[in-house]
Amino acid sequence: MSSPSVESLDVTFKVESPNVEYFSDKIVAKYGYETTVVDGTTVRPITTNLQIQTQTRLPRTGVLLVGIGGNNGSTCIAGALANKLGMTWETKEGIKKANYWGSLMLASTVKLGNDLAGNSVYTPMSNMLPIIKPDDLVWGGWDISSLNLGDAMKRAKVLDVQLQNQLYPYMKDIVPMPSVYFPDFIAANQGERADHVLNGTKQQQLEQIRSDISTFKRDNDLEQVLVLWTANTERFASVEEGINDTASNILASIERGEDEVSASTIFAVASILEGAPFINGSPQNTFVPGVIELARIHKTFIAGDDFKSGQTKIKSVLVDFLVSAGIKPAAIVSYNHLGNNDGKNLSAPSQFRSKEISKSNVVDDMVASNRILFDKDEHPDHVVVIKYVPQVGDSKRAMDEYTSDIFMGGTNTIVIHNTCEDSLLATPLIYDLIILAELCGRIKVKKEESNQWESFHPVLSLLSYMLKAPLVPPEAPVVNALFAQREAIVNIMRACLGLPPNNHMTLEHRFESTLAALSKGTATANGHINKKQRAI
Repeated sequence: MSSPSVESLDVTFKVESPNVEYFSDKIVAKYGYETTVVDGTTVRPITTNLQIQTQTRLPRTGVLLVGIGGNNGSTCIAGALANKLGMTWETKEGIKKANYWGSLMLASTVKLGNDLAGNSVYTPMSNMLPIIKPDDLVWGGWDISSLNLGDAMKRAKVLDVQLQNQLYPYMKDIVPMPSVYFPDFIAANQGERADHVLNGTKQQQLEQIRSDISTFKRDNDLEQVLVLWTANTERFASVEEGINDTASNILASIERGEDEVSASTIFAVASILEGAPFINGSPQNTFVPGVIELARIHKTFIAGDDFKSGQTKIKSVLVDFLVSAGIKPAAIVSYNHLGNNDGKNLSAPSQFRSKEISKSNVVDDMVASNRILFDKDEHPDHVVVIKYVPQVGDSKRAMDEYTSDIFMGGTNTIVIHNTCEDSLLATPLIYDLIILAELCGRIKVKKEESNQWESFHPVLSLLSYMLKAPLVPPEAPVVNALFAQREAIVNIMRACLGLPPNNHMTLEHRFESTLAALSKGTATANGHINKKQRAI
Protein backbone atom coordinates (compact mmCIF):
# COMPACT_ATOMS: atom_id res chain seq x y z
CA MET A 1 0.00 0.00 0.00
CA SER A 2 1.43 3.37 -1.04
CA SER A 3 1.98 6.01 1.63
CA PRO A 4 0.69 9.54 1.04
CA SER A 5 3.06 11.64 -1.07
CA VAL A 6 2.62 15.08 0.45
CA GLU A 7 5.10 17.88 1.03
CA SER A 8 4.70 21.18 2.89
CA LEU A 9 5.89 24.65 1.94
CA ASP A 10 5.68 26.91 4.97
CA VAL A 11 7.87 29.76 3.73
CA THR A 12 7.19 32.66 1.39
CA PHE A 13 7.26 31.66 -2.27
CA LYS A 14 7.32 33.51 -5.56
CA VAL A 15 5.61 32.49 -8.78
CA GLU A 16 7.90 32.47 -11.83
CA SER A 17 5.65 33.04 -14.81
CA PRO A 18 5.17 35.53 -17.66
CA ASN A 19 1.62 35.89 -16.31
CA VAL A 20 2.56 37.51 -13.02
CA GLU A 21 4.60 40.56 -12.09
CA TYR A 22 5.65 41.61 -8.58
CA PHE A 23 5.95 45.27 -7.60
CA SER A 24 6.92 46.83 -4.29
CA ASP A 25 3.27 47.36 -3.30
CA LYS A 26 1.23 45.03 -5.51
CA ILE A 27 1.05 41.85 -7.56
CA VAL A 28 -0.39 42.05 -11.08
CA ALA A 29 -1.45 38.84 -12.81
CA LYS A 30 -2.77 37.97 -16.24
CA TYR A 31 -5.49 35.37 -15.98
CA GLY A 32 -7.68 33.52 -18.45
CA TYR A 33 -11.02 32.89 -16.72
CA GLU A 34 -12.57 29.81 -18.32
CA THR A 35 -16.29 29.10 -18.17
CA THR A 36 -18.75 26.99 -20.12
CA VAL A 37 -21.92 28.44 -21.61
CA VAL A 38 -24.86 26.12 -22.32
CA ASP A 39 -27.19 27.57 -24.96
CA GLY A 40 -29.99 25.05 -25.53
CA THR A 41 -28.18 21.99 -26.89
CA THR A 42 -25.03 23.91 -27.76
CA VAL A 43 -22.18 24.01 -25.26
CA ARG A 44 -19.36 26.53 -25.70
CA PRO A 45 -16.19 26.98 -23.66
CA ILE A 46 -15.48 30.68 -23.05
CA THR A 47 -12.25 32.35 -21.96
CA THR A 48 -12.29 35.89 -20.56
CA ASN A 49 -8.85 37.47 -20.30
CA LEU A 50 -8.38 39.47 -17.13
CA GLN A 51 -5.76 41.40 -15.26
CA ILE A 52 -5.91 41.05 -11.48
CA GLN A 53 -4.19 43.53 -9.19
CA THR A 54 -3.64 42.77 -5.50
CA GLN A 55 -2.28 45.44 -3.17
CA THR A 56 0.29 43.80 -0.88
CA ARG A 57 0.73 46.56 1.69
CA LEU A 58 -1.46 45.83 4.70
CA PRO A 59 -3.36 48.92 5.90
CA ARG A 60 -3.64 49.65 9.62
CA THR A 61 -7.03 48.12 10.36
CA GLY A 62 -9.54 48.24 13.19
CA VAL A 63 -12.59 46.09 13.88
CA LEU A 64 -15.72 47.11 15.78
CA LEU A 65 -17.91 44.28 17.08
CA VAL A 66 -21.60 44.83 17.80
CA GLY A 67 -22.17 42.63 20.85
CA ILE A 68 -18.55 42.73 21.98
CA GLY A 69 -19.58 41.75 25.52
CA GLY A 70 -21.36 38.56 24.48
CA ASN A 71 -19.93 35.05 24.34
CA ASN A 72 -18.58 35.43 20.80
CA GLY A 73 -17.37 38.99 21.24
CA SER A 74 -15.49 38.48 24.49
CA THR A 75 -14.02 35.18 23.23
CA CYS A 76 -12.90 36.90 20.03
CA ILE A 77 -10.95 39.58 21.89
CA ALA A 78 -9.60 37.03 24.38
CA GLY A 79 -8.42 34.73 21.58
CA ALA A 80 -6.60 37.50 19.73
CA LEU A 81 -4.88 38.62 22.95
CA ALA A 82 -3.94 35.08 23.99
CA ASN A 83 -2.34 34.45 20.59
CA LYS A 84 -0.58 37.81 20.52
CA LEU A 85 0.91 37.17 23.97
CA GLY A 86 1.69 33.48 23.26
CA MET A 87 -0.24 32.31 26.31
CA THR A 88 -0.22 28.75 27.63
CA TRP A 89 -2.37 27.28 30.40
CA GLU A 90 -2.79 23.99 32.19
CA THR A 91 -5.90 21.82 32.05
CA LYS A 92 -6.60 18.30 33.31
CA GLU A 93 -5.59 17.06 29.84
CA GLY A 94 -2.23 18.88 29.96
CA ILE A 95 -0.70 22.13 28.77
CA LYS A 96 -2.64 24.02 26.09
CA LYS A 97 -1.25 26.75 23.85
CA ALA A 98 -3.12 29.59 22.15
CA ASN A 99 -3.89 28.84 18.51
CA TYR A 100 -6.18 29.76 15.65
CA TRP A 101 -7.51 26.27 15.01
CA GLY A 102 -10.91 26.37 13.34
CA SER A 103 -9.92 29.33 11.14
CA LEU A 104 -9.97 28.66 7.40
CA MET A 105 -7.59 31.53 6.70
CA LEU A 106 -5.15 30.86 9.57
CA ALA A 107 -5.21 27.11 10.24
CA SER A 108 -5.89 25.40 6.91
CA THR A 109 -3.64 24.54 3.98
CA VAL A 110 -4.18 24.51 0.22
CA LYS A 111 -2.61 22.49 -2.54
CA LEU A 112 -0.14 24.71 -4.36
CA GLY A 113 1.10 22.22 -6.94
CA ASN A 114 3.38 19.19 -7.29
CA ASP A 115 7.11 18.87 -6.80
CA LEU A 116 9.33 17.36 -9.49
CA ALA A 117 8.60 13.84 -8.23
CA GLY A 118 4.85 14.40 -8.47
CA ASN A 119 4.27 14.79 -4.74
CA SER A 120 1.51 17.21 -3.75
CA VAL A 121 2.85 20.41 -2.18
CA TYR A 122 0.62 22.14 0.37
CA THR A 123 1.06 25.59 1.84
CA PRO A 124 -0.87 27.47 4.56
CA MET A 125 -3.72 29.49 3.08
CA SER A 126 -2.25 32.49 4.91
CA ASN A 127 0.89 32.01 2.79
CA MET A 128 -0.88 32.55 -0.52
CA LEU A 129 -1.29 36.33 -0.29
CA PRO A 130 -0.48 38.95 2.37
CA ILE A 131 -3.33 38.98 4.93
CA ILE A 132 -4.02 40.81 8.17
CA LYS A 133 -3.70 38.86 11.43
CA PRO A 134 -6.05 39.17 14.44
CA ASP A 135 -3.02 39.95 16.64
CA ASP A 136 -2.37 43.15 14.66
CA LEU A 137 -5.93 44.49 14.58
CA VAL A 138 -7.26 47.26 16.81
CA TRP A 139 -10.45 45.95 18.43
CA GLY A 140 -13.43 47.77 19.89
CA GLY A 141 -17.20 47.63 19.89
CA TRP A 142 -20.61 48.19 21.39
CA ASP A 143 -22.82 46.25 23.79
CA ILE A 144 -26.14 46.77 25.56
CA SER A 145 -24.44 45.43 28.72
CA SER A 146 -22.00 47.67 30.60
CA LEU A 147 -19.74 44.85 31.80
CA ASN A 148 -16.07 45.30 31.01
CA LEU A 149 -14.66 42.53 28.80
CA GLY A 150 -12.86 40.82 31.65
CA ASP A 151 -16.10 40.30 33.54
CA ALA A 152 -17.96 39.55 30.29
CA MET A 153 -15.44 36.77 29.58
CA LYS A 154 -16.06 35.33 33.06
CA ARG A 155 -19.83 35.55 32.58
CA ALA A 156 -19.58 33.70 29.26
CA LYS A 157 -17.79 30.68 30.85
CA VAL A 158 -16.29 29.70 27.49
CA LEU A 159 -12.54 29.61 28.22
CA ASP A 160 -10.66 27.59 30.84
CA VAL A 161 -10.44 29.39 34.18
CA GLN A 162 -6.63 29.47 34.24
CA LEU A 163 -6.62 31.19 30.84
CA GLN A 164 -9.31 33.62 32.00
CA ASN A 165 -7.17 34.56 34.98
CA GLN A 166 -4.21 35.33 32.71
CA LEU A 167 -6.34 37.39 30.34
CA TYR A 168 -8.34 39.31 32.92
CA PRO A 169 -5.74 42.07 33.58
CA TYR A 170 -5.65 42.81 29.83
CA MET A 171 -9.44 42.79 29.38
CA LYS A 172 -10.82 44.41 32.52
CA ASP A 173 -10.19 47.93 31.22
CA ILE A 174 -11.89 47.35 27.86
CA VAL A 175 -15.42 48.75 28.16
CA PRO A 176 -17.99 48.59 25.35
CA MET A 177 -19.53 51.71 23.87
CA PRO A 178 -23.29 52.05 24.53
CA SER A 179 -25.32 50.24 21.90
CA VAL A 180 -28.63 50.54 20.07
CA TYR A 181 -31.45 48.68 21.84
CA PHE A 182 -34.87 48.21 20.27
CA PRO A 183 -36.69 45.75 22.61
CA ASP A 184 -39.28 44.85 19.99
CA PHE A 185 -36.63 43.10 17.88
CA ILE A 186 -35.05 40.78 20.47
CA ALA A 187 -36.42 38.53 23.19
CA ALA A 188 -37.90 40.19 26.28
CA ASN A 189 -35.52 38.13 28.45
CA GLN A 190 -32.62 40.26 27.18
CA GLY A 191 -33.93 43.32 29.03
CA GLU A 192 -32.05 42.40 32.20
CA ARG A 193 -28.75 42.94 30.38
CA ALA A 194 -29.71 46.23 28.75
CA ASP A 195 -28.12 48.76 31.12
CA HIS A 196 -25.85 50.42 28.56
CA VAL A 197 -28.01 51.72 25.73
CA LEU A 198 -28.25 54.81 23.58
CA ASN A 199 -31.10 57.24 23.97
CA GLY A 200 -32.73 59.53 21.45
CA THR A 201 -34.48 59.04 18.13
CA LYS A 202 -33.39 56.45 15.58
CA GLN A 203 -31.79 59.22 13.54
CA GLN A 204 -29.84 60.44 16.57
CA GLN A 205 -28.68 56.91 17.35
CA LEU A 206 -27.58 56.45 13.72
CA GLU A 207 -25.55 59.65 13.96
CA GLN A 208 -23.99 58.47 17.24
CA ILE A 209 -22.90 55.15 15.70
CA ARG A 210 -21.40 57.03 12.74
CA SER A 211 -19.54 59.26 15.20
CA ASP A 212 -18.30 56.20 17.12
CA ILE A 213 -16.88 54.67 13.93
CA SER A 214 -15.14 57.85 12.76
CA THR A 215 -13.79 58.62 16.26
CA PHE A 216 -12.45 55.06 16.65
CA LYS A 217 -10.75 55.38 13.27
CA ARG A 218 -9.22 58.77 14.06
CA ASP A 219 -8.14 58.06 17.64
CA ASN A 220 -6.37 54.83 16.67
CA ASP A 221 -4.78 56.27 13.51
CA LEU A 222 -6.48 53.64 11.35
CA GLU A 223 -6.70 53.51 7.58
CA GLN A 224 -9.84 51.40 7.59
CA VAL A 225 -12.48 50.01 9.96
CA LEU A 226 -14.69 46.94 9.55
CA VAL A 227 -17.88 46.39 11.57
CA LEU A 228 -19.29 42.96 12.43
CA TRP A 229 -22.60 42.10 14.12
CA THR A 230 -22.19 39.30 16.65
CA ALA A 231 -25.06 40.45 18.87
CA ASN A 232 -28.48 38.90 19.49
CA THR A 233 -30.60 37.39 16.75
CA GLU A 234 -33.42 39.80 15.92
CA ARG A 235 -36.84 39.00 14.57
CA PHE A 236 -37.28 39.53 10.85
CA ALA A 237 -38.19 43.08 9.85
CA SER A 238 -41.22 43.46 7.63
CA VAL A 239 -40.13 44.54 4.14
CA GLU A 240 -42.55 47.25 3.12
CA GLU A 241 -42.84 49.58 0.17
CA GLY A 242 -41.97 53.13 1.17
CA ILE A 243 -40.24 51.96 4.38
CA ASN A 244 -37.14 49.91 3.56
CA ASP A 245 -37.42 49.02 -0.13
CA THR A 246 -35.00 51.67 -1.47
CA ALA A 247 -31.95 53.51 -0.19
CA SER A 248 -33.78 56.82 0.04
CA ASN A 249 -36.73 55.21 1.82
CA ILE A 250 -34.61 53.47 4.45
CA LEU A 251 -32.81 56.74 5.23
CA ALA A 252 -36.14 58.58 5.45
CA SER A 253 -37.58 55.82 7.65
CA ILE A 254 -34.71 56.15 10.08
CA GLU A 255 -35.26 59.89 10.21
CA ARG A 256 -38.99 59.35 10.91
CA GLY A 257 -38.30 56.61 13.48
CA GLU A 258 -40.26 53.90 11.70
CA ASP A 259 -40.93 50.79 13.80
CA GLU A 260 -39.61 48.34 11.18
CA VAL A 261 -36.05 49.69 11.29
CA SER A 262 -34.02 47.28 13.42
CA ALA A 263 -30.90 47.94 15.47
CA SER A 264 -28.79 45.84 13.09
CA THR A 265 -30.02 47.90 10.15
CA ILE A 266 -29.02 51.09 12.00
CA PHE A 267 -25.50 49.69 12.38
CA ALA A 268 -25.39 48.55 8.74
CA VAL A 269 -26.51 51.96 7.45
CA ALA A 270 -24.06 53.80 9.74
CA SER A 271 -21.20 51.57 8.56
CA ILE A 272 -22.06 52.03 4.89
CA LEU A 273 -22.25 55.81 5.24
CA GLU A 274 -18.84 55.77 6.95
CA GLY A 275 -17.33 53.54 4.25
CA ALA A 276 -16.81 50.67 6.71
CA PRO A 277 -17.60 47.13 5.46
CA PHE A 278 -20.42 45.57 7.53
CA ILE A 279 -20.79 41.83 8.17
CA ASN A 280 -23.91 40.32 9.73
CA GLY A 281 -23.19 37.22 11.83
CA SER A 282 -26.83 36.65 12.86
CA PRO A 283 -29.77 35.31 10.80
CA GLN A 284 -32.15 38.28 10.72
CA ASN A 285 -32.81 40.26 7.52
CA THR A 286 -30.58 43.20 8.36
CA PHE A 287 -29.97 43.73 4.66
CA VAL A 288 -33.42 44.82 3.55
CA PRO A 289 -33.51 45.96 -0.12
CA GLY A 290 -32.88 49.60 0.79
CA VAL A 291 -29.68 48.72 2.67
CA ILE A 292 -28.36 46.67 -0.26
CA GLU A 293 -29.05 49.56 -2.62
CA LEU A 294 -27.32 51.96 -0.23
CA ALA A 295 -24.23 49.71 -0.16
CA ARG A 296 -24.15 49.68 -3.95
CA ILE A 297 -24.45 53.47 -4.12
CA HIS A 298 -21.59 53.96 -1.64
CA LYS A 299 -19.56 50.99 -2.97
CA THR A 300 -19.13 49.62 0.56
CA PHE A 301 -18.91 45.89 1.23
CA ILE A 302 -21.71 44.10 3.07
CA ALA A 303 -21.83 40.37 3.83
CA GLY A 304 -24.07 37.93 5.71
CA ASP A 305 -25.95 36.17 7.12
CA ASP A 306 -25.43 34.01 10.24
CA PHE A 307 -22.21 32.27 11.29
CA LYS A 308 -21.95 28.73 9.91
CA SER A 309 -20.04 26.88 12.62
CA GLY A 310 -21.35 23.41 13.49
CA GLN A 311 -24.54 21.63 12.55
CA THR A 312 -25.19 23.62 9.37
CA LYS A 313 -21.59 23.30 8.16
CA ILE A 314 -21.86 19.51 8.45
CA LYS A 315 -25.22 19.63 6.68
CA SER A 316 -23.77 21.56 3.74
CA VAL A 317 -21.14 18.82 3.36
CA LEU A 318 -23.32 15.79 3.93
CA VAL A 319 -26.20 16.77 1.66
CA ASP A 320 -23.71 17.70 -1.06
CA PHE A 321 -22.18 14.23 -0.69
CA LEU A 322 -25.54 12.44 -0.77
CA VAL A 323 -26.92 14.27 -3.80
CA SER A 324 -23.58 14.03 -5.65
CA ALA A 325 -23.55 10.28 -4.99
CA GLY A 326 -27.02 9.88 -6.50
CA ILE A 327 -28.69 9.30 -3.12
CA LYS A 328 -31.93 11.19 -2.46
CA PRO A 329 -32.29 12.88 0.95
CA ALA A 330 -36.00 12.58 1.75
CA ALA A 331 -36.08 13.98 5.30
CA ILE A 332 -33.64 16.03 7.38
CA VAL A 333 -34.50 16.57 11.04
CA SER A 334 -32.17 18.81 13.06
CA TYR A 335 -32.48 19.27 16.83
CA ASN A 336 -30.35 21.58 19.00
CA HIS A 337 -30.25 22.55 22.62
CA LEU A 338 -27.90 25.09 24.16
CA GLY A 339 -27.67 27.11 27.35
CA ASN A 340 -25.81 30.30 26.50
CA ASN A 341 -27.38 33.72 25.99
CA ASP A 342 -27.88 32.99 22.29
CA GLY A 343 -30.08 30.04 23.27
CA LYS A 344 -31.92 32.18 25.79
CA ASN A 345 -32.71 34.80 23.13
CA LEU A 346 -33.71 32.10 20.61
CA SER A 347 -36.26 30.70 23.07
CA ALA A 348 -38.58 33.50 21.91
CA PRO A 349 -40.65 32.45 18.85
CA SER A 350 -39.88 35.47 16.61
CA GLN A 351 -36.13 35.16 17.12
CA PHE A 352 -36.22 31.39 16.64
CA ARG A 353 -38.04 31.92 13.34
CA SER A 354 -35.10 33.99 12.04
CA LYS A 355 -32.71 31.16 12.91
CA GLU A 356 -35.03 28.50 11.48
CA ILE A 357 -35.09 30.27 8.11
CA SER A 358 -31.31 30.58 7.88
CA LYS A 359 -30.79 26.92 8.84
CA SER A 360 -33.50 25.55 6.53
CA ASN A 361 -32.34 27.01 3.21
CA VAL A 362 -28.85 25.53 3.32
CA VAL A 363 -29.63 22.51 1.11
CA ASP A 364 -31.59 24.27 -1.65
CA ASP A 365 -28.87 24.65 -4.31
CA MET A 366 -27.65 21.07 -3.85
CA VAL A 367 -31.17 19.68 -4.21
CA ALA A 368 -31.82 21.82 -7.31
CA SER A 369 -28.61 20.55 -8.95
CA ASN A 370 -29.98 17.01 -9.46
CA ARG A 371 -33.19 16.76 -11.48
CA ILE A 372 -32.76 12.98 -11.66
CA LEU A 373 -33.51 12.76 -7.96
CA PHE A 374 -35.74 15.81 -7.42
CA ASP A 375 -38.50 17.30 -9.53
CA LYS A 376 -38.60 21.06 -9.92
CA ASP A 377 -39.73 22.69 -6.65
CA GLU A 378 -39.39 19.35 -4.81
CA HIS A 379 -37.47 19.46 -1.52
CA PRO A 380 -36.70 17.08 1.34
CA ASP A 381 -38.81 17.39 4.48
CA HIS A 382 -36.62 19.65 6.61
CA VAL A 383 -37.33 20.42 10.26
CA VAL A 384 -35.20 22.49 12.65
CA VAL A 385 -35.75 22.55 16.45
CA ILE A 386 -33.83 24.69 18.98
CA LYS A 387 -34.36 24.48 22.75
CA TYR A 388 -32.88 26.49 25.62
CA VAL A 389 -31.31 24.32 28.35
CA PRO A 390 -29.26 26.52 30.72
CA GLN A 391 -27.27 23.63 32.24
CA VAL A 392 -25.28 22.92 29.05
CA GLY A 393 -24.04 26.52 28.74
CA ASP A 394 -21.93 27.14 25.63
CA SER A 395 -21.63 23.40 24.94
CA LYS A 396 -24.37 23.07 22.35
CA ARG A 397 -25.81 19.65 21.48
CA ALA A 398 -26.86 19.03 17.90
CA MET A 399 -28.60 15.86 16.73
CA ASP A 400 -29.42 15.22 13.09
CA GLU A 401 -31.21 12.43 11.27
CA TYR A 402 -30.85 12.15 7.49
CA THR A 403 -33.26 9.69 5.85
CA SER A 404 -32.60 9.00 2.17
CA ASP A 405 -34.18 7.00 -0.64
CA ILE A 406 -31.72 4.60 -2.26
CA PHE A 407 -31.58 1.85 -4.89
CA MET A 408 -34.73 -0.14 -5.63
CA GLY A 409 -36.94 1.42 -2.99
CA GLY A 410 -34.49 1.08 -0.13
CA THR A 411 -33.97 3.52 2.72
CA ASN A 412 -30.75 4.74 4.30
CA THR A 413 -30.60 6.63 7.62
CA ILE A 414 -27.62 8.53 9.01
CA VAL A 415 -27.75 9.87 12.56
CA ILE A 416 -25.18 12.34 13.90
CA HIS A 417 -24.66 13.61 17.43
CA ASN A 418 -22.46 16.68 17.64
CA THR A 419 -21.36 18.41 20.86
CA CYS A 420 -20.23 21.88 19.82
CA GLU A 421 -18.31 24.38 21.90
CA ASP A 422 -20.43 27.07 20.30
CA SER A 423 -18.32 30.20 20.74
CA LEU A 424 -15.04 28.35 20.17
CA LEU A 425 -16.34 27.32 16.74
CA ALA A 426 -17.87 30.71 15.93
CA THR A 427 -14.95 32.92 16.96
CA PRO A 428 -12.52 31.69 14.26
CA LEU A 429 -15.24 32.49 11.72
CA ILE A 430 -15.19 36.10 12.92
CA TYR A 431 -11.46 36.22 12.24
CA ASP A 432 -11.97 34.65 8.81
CA LEU A 433 -14.75 37.02 7.82
CA ILE A 434 -12.65 40.05 8.77
CA ILE A 435 -9.49 38.73 7.08
CA LEU A 436 -11.20 37.77 3.83
CA ALA A 437 -13.30 40.95 3.63
CA GLU A 438 -10.17 43.05 4.11
CA LEU A 439 -8.29 41.06 1.44
CA CYS A 440 -11.14 41.52 -1.04
CA GLY A 441 -10.79 45.28 -0.60
CA ARG A 442 -7.22 45.06 -1.95
CA ILE A 443 -8.13 43.09 -5.11
CA LYS A 444 -9.18 44.75 -8.36
CA VAL A 445 -9.92 43.20 -11.75
CA LYS A 446 -9.77 44.61 -15.27
CA LYS A 447 -11.03 42.97 -18.44
CA GLU A 448 -8.61 42.83 -21.36
CA GLU A 449 -10.59 45.32 -23.46
CA SER A 450 -11.18 47.75 -20.56
CA ASN A 451 -9.13 50.52 -19.03
CA GLN A 452 -11.11 50.52 -15.78
CA TRP A 453 -10.22 48.52 -12.68
CA GLU A 454 -13.22 47.03 -10.88
CA SER A 455 -13.64 45.93 -7.27
CA PHE A 456 -15.78 43.04 -6.06
CA HIS A 457 -19.53 43.64 -5.97
CA PRO A 458 -20.52 45.39 -2.70
CA VAL A 459 -22.51 42.27 -1.74
CA LEU A 460 -19.44 40.22 -0.89
CA SER A 461 -20.61 36.68 -1.63
CA LEU A 462 -17.07 35.25 -1.44
CA LEU A 463 -17.54 35.10 2.35
CA SER A 464 -20.29 32.47 1.95
CA TYR A 465 -18.11 29.66 3.35
CA MET A 466 -18.47 31.15 6.83
CA LEU A 467 -22.22 31.92 6.62
CA LYS A 468 -25.41 29.84 6.84
CA ALA A 469 -27.61 31.99 4.60
CA PRO A 470 -25.23 33.62 2.12
CA LEU A 471 -26.18 37.05 0.87
CA VAL A 472 -25.49 37.32 -2.86
CA PRO A 473 -25.95 40.07 -5.46
CA PRO A 474 -29.54 40.28 -6.75
CA GLU A 475 -28.68 38.63 -10.07
CA ALA A 476 -26.47 35.86 -8.64
CA PRO A 477 -27.32 32.29 -7.55
CA VAL A 478 -26.86 31.18 -3.94
CA VAL A 479 -24.20 28.51 -3.40
CA ASN A 480 -24.34 26.58 -0.12
CA ALA A 481 -22.16 23.56 -0.93
CA LEU A 482 -19.12 23.88 1.33
CA PHE A 483 -16.54 22.43 -1.09
CA ALA A 484 -17.59 24.86 -3.85
CA GLN A 485 -17.47 27.79 -1.42
CA ARG A 486 -13.96 26.89 -0.26
CA GLU A 487 -12.65 26.29 -3.76
CA ALA A 488 -13.93 29.71 -4.83
CA ILE A 489 -11.73 31.34 -2.17
CA VAL A 490 -8.69 29.20 -2.99
CA ASN A 491 -8.96 29.65 -6.75
CA ILE A 492 -9.42 33.42 -6.53
CA MET A 493 -6.25 33.57 -4.45
CA ARG A 494 -4.52 31.43 -7.09
CA ALA A 495 -5.80 33.73 -9.83
CA CYS A 496 -4.22 36.69 -8.04
CA LEU A 497 -0.90 34.88 -8.56
CA GLY A 498 -1.55 33.98 -12.20
CA LEU A 499 -2.00 30.30 -11.29
CA PRO A 500 -4.69 28.09 -12.84
CA PRO A 501 -7.53 26.79 -10.63
CA ASN A 502 -6.96 23.57 -8.76
CA ASN A 503 -8.34 20.52 -10.48
CA HIS A 504 -8.38 16.91 -9.40
CA MET A 505 -7.62 15.19 -12.69
CA THR A 506 -4.02 14.33 -11.61
CA LEU A 507 -3.27 13.04 -15.11
CA GLU A 508 0.40 12.83 -14.15
CA HIS A 509 -0.50 9.82 -11.98
CA ARG A 510 -2.79 8.03 -14.43
CA PHE A 511 -0.54 7.02 -17.35
CA GLU A 512 2.49 4.75 -17.56
CA SER A 513 4.57 7.35 -19.43
CA THR A 514 3.98 10.20 -16.99
CA LEU A 515 4.49 8.00 -13.92
CA ALA A 516 7.81 6.80 -15.37
CA ALA A 517 8.89 10.38 -16.04
CA LEU A 518 7.88 11.46 -12.53
CA SER A 519 9.96 8.72 -10.98
CA LYS A 520 12.99 10.34 -12.66
CA GLY A 521 11.92 13.83 -11.61
CA THR A 522 11.87 15.02 -15.22
CA ALA A 523 8.24 15.45 -16.28
CA THR A 524 4.73 16.50 -15.39
CA ALA A 525 1.49 15.45 -17.02
CA ASN A 526 2.41 17.10 -20.33
CA GLY A 527 5.84 15.46 -20.37
CA HIS A 528 7.78 18.70 -20.96
CA ILE A 529 8.96 19.98 -17.59
CA ASN A 530 12.47 21.38 -17.38
CA LYS A 531 14.50 20.17 -14.40
CA LYS A 532 15.09 23.77 -13.35
CA GLN A 533 11.39 24.52 -13.10
CA ARG A 534 9.75 24.58 -9.70
CA ALA A 535 6.28 23.27 -8.88
CA ILE A 536 5.42 26.66 -7.40
